[in-house]
Amino acid sequence: MQIDVLNIKGQKTGRTVELPEDIFGIEPNDHVIYLAVKQYLSAQRQGTHKVKTRAEVHGASRKLHKQKGTGGSRKGNIRNPLYKGGGTIFGPKPHGYTIKLNRKVKDLAKISALSYKAKENAIVVVEDITLDTPKTKYIVEAMNALSVANKKSIIVLPEYNNNVYLSTRNIPNVASSLYLDLNTYEIMNADTLVFTESALKIFENFEAVEA
Repeated sequence: MQIDVLNIKGQKTGRTVELPEDIFGIEPNDHVIYLAVKQYLSAQRQGTHKVKTRAEVHGASRKLHKQKGTGGSRKGNIRNPLYKGGGTIFGPKPHGYTIKLNRKVKDLAKISALSYKAKENAIVVVEDITLDTPKTKYIVEAMNALSVANKKSIIVLPEYNNNVYLSTRNIPNVASSLYLDLNTYEIMNADTLVFTESALKIFENFEAVEA
């Protein structure tokens, strides 16, 4: 799949790059995308929910009245879950929500997500971004020129660039990331992926995952 390389002004540079079919042209697997997104969202949960049982709430442990002869129902102590201030029955306890996925499943999900973006023409390739100092205005102008300013966009870089990170940090709907740090949820959640020209070189020695 050929795609034009644009400059930061949104103009064609006359160069094109080839998006590997093994990554951007496979038949997406919806189920593995679902599993990868589910794993990511589950990992965001703290799992610190907790309520007190009748053994943990404050209250005397004496029996409220004798078992028989009162004409009323049987009662234990004031910590009974049926009373106000009593313990909670079968309430939530702290636990993790981690879901394990095999590496091949996660890789296939990521490639499937990229293939969806390619089918939707939601991938833009721009020449390498070089900044000597953080400059938010520069990135804003570039996003406007690329017609992605009002879309959730991720600028994919070949290596960590602190100036680019600081320049995108305060722009709504724009983020920067390394390809290896991207996950399936972020790819699917973004409207557009803006790859720098050098970032695509990571796919030159990429080993395809069987669908």
